Amino acid sequence: MAYAKKTAKNEAYQKLKTDLKEGNPLGNAYLFYGEESYLREYYLGEIRKTLIPAGFEEFNYHALEGKDLTAQSLTEMAEAMPMMAERTLIVVTDWDIYKLNEDQRERFIALLEDLPEYCCLVLYYDTAEWKPNGTMRKLNEVFQTKCERVEFGKQSERDLVAWIQRHFKAHEKWADDRLCQYLIFLTDGTMTTLAGEIEKVASYAKGQEITKGDMDAVVIPALSAQTFDISNAIADGNYDAALRKLQDLYAMQTEPILILGAIGSQLRRLLYAKTVMNAGQGQQALMELTGMKSYPAGLTMNAARRIGDGFCRRAVELCLQADRDMKASRDDPERVLEVLLAALAQEARSGTR
Repeated sequence: MAYAKKTAKNEAYQKLKTDLKEGNPLGNAYLFYGEESYLREYYLGEIRKTLIPAGFEEFNYHALEGKDLTAQSLTEMAEAMPMMAERTLIVVTDWDIYKLNEDQRERFIALLEDLPEYCCLVLYYDTAEWKPNGTMRKLNEVFQTKCERVEFGKQSERDLVAWIQRHFKAHEKWADDRLCQYLIFLTDGTMTTLAGEIEKVASYAKGQEITKGDMDAVVIPALSAQTFDISNAIADGNYDAALRKLQDLYAMQTEPILILGAIGSQLRRLLYAKTVMNAGQGQQALMELTGMKSYPAGLTMNAARRIGDGFCRRAVELCLQADRDMKASRDDPERVLEVLLAALAQEARSGTR
C-alpha cells in the first residue's frame, strides 16, 4: 500500500543523522530530495558546518546551479584540493541529470565512480523534483552504489509533536500533545511553516502554558484546515456557515480551483471514514488508509457519524461535476463553488442515506 511505503524508515536519512551526531566520517556523495524543505536545509547546513572550517568557505565550499552545468566543470571543481581543511563540499542545486546527453552522462558517471576522497558532493533538489528514469540503468546503478539517496519526507506525527515541544521549550513555553496535534492540523504539518508559527505563538502567549486560544489568535490556517470548517458546516446542512468560510477564502485571494480540490479531498475522506465505520473499524484504520494525522482523522470520524452513506457518495459525485464545470469554463468559478455548497447542504439537510 502506498501509505506504508511513505512511512517506511529512510535508512539513508537515519544513517546521516547518526553520522552527524556521533562524528562518523561523512560520505562522498549525497542526493537530497523530498518535500520537507526544512529538513533538507537543516542537514545541508550540518554537513557544511562539519566539513568546512569557519573562514575557509570561499576556498572549500562551492554552490552551483544545475542549469547549464557541465560534467566537465563539475569534475574540475571536484578534483581541486581543499585548502586548510580535510575536505571540500560541492552543492549542486536542481540539476536534471537524466536530461544530459550521453557524453555528459558518461562523464558524470565516471566522476561518481571515482570521486576524490577529499570531496563531498551533494545533489540538492529544491524547486525541481527528483525524477529518476528507469530506462537509464547505468546511471541508476551508479546512484545506487556510489550515492547516499536521502529523502526528506513529511515526519510522523509523533516526531513532529516532540519537535514542536522542543521548540516551545526553547522559548520557555509548553504545549501538551493534543495542542501540538492541533497546530500540525492548522499548518498542514510542514516543518518550515510550523517553525514560523511556533515563534508567533510563543511570542503571543502570556503564560508558560500554551492554549488553543493562543494558537487561534495568531496562526494562519492552511487551506486544508479551512476547508474542514466548510465540510463540517456542510455535514450539518449549514449552507450559510459554509458560504461565510468560502467568502473568507475569496478575500484571501485563494484560487477557486484550489478550494474545490481541498473540499473534494475532504469529502472523499468522509466517504472513506464512513466505509471504515461500516466495516466495524475506527480512527486508526482511517489514518492508515489515508495518511491523515490523528487530529483531522478524529474530526472526520465525528463528521461521518452525522451523515449517511448516500450523502457521502453523492457529495463526491457533485464535486466531480463541479470540477468538470469549472475546467470547462461553463460558468464563473466562484459561482460554481457556491452552487456546489448549496447542493451539498441540501443533500445533507434532506438526510440522504
